[in-house]
Amino acid sequence: MKQKMKQKMIRWFRYVGMIEGLSLIALVGIAMPLKYGAGMDEVVSVVGMIHGVLYVLYMGIVAMNTLYVRWSWKWVLVATALAFIPFGFMMIDRKLKQMEASLG
Repeated sequence: MKQKMKQKMIRWFRYVGMIEGLSLIALVGIAMPLKYGAGMDEVVSVVGMIHGVLYVLYMGIVAMNTLYVRWSWKWVLVATALAFIPFGFMMIDRKLKQMEASLG
């Protein structure tokens, strides 16, 4: 049971990380150019709010993984830093897949 819970937490982290990462890409790659190129300020407000909520969810999942999976502080720092890099979630996804598979 404990291994299944750890596996589930890692899977949730991967999903939320991907969605949060895509929201960052949408914010930086779509909303910001529309704001400064086309004067559409409201796009940044909407996409920025969605990204902010997803970031808070992402950090909550990082905290839960720290507790349940017993991630080291190195993992916590890496996961937090990658949240600020577009496509950053892809940098550790392979390692997370391996970690998830080893628990199943």
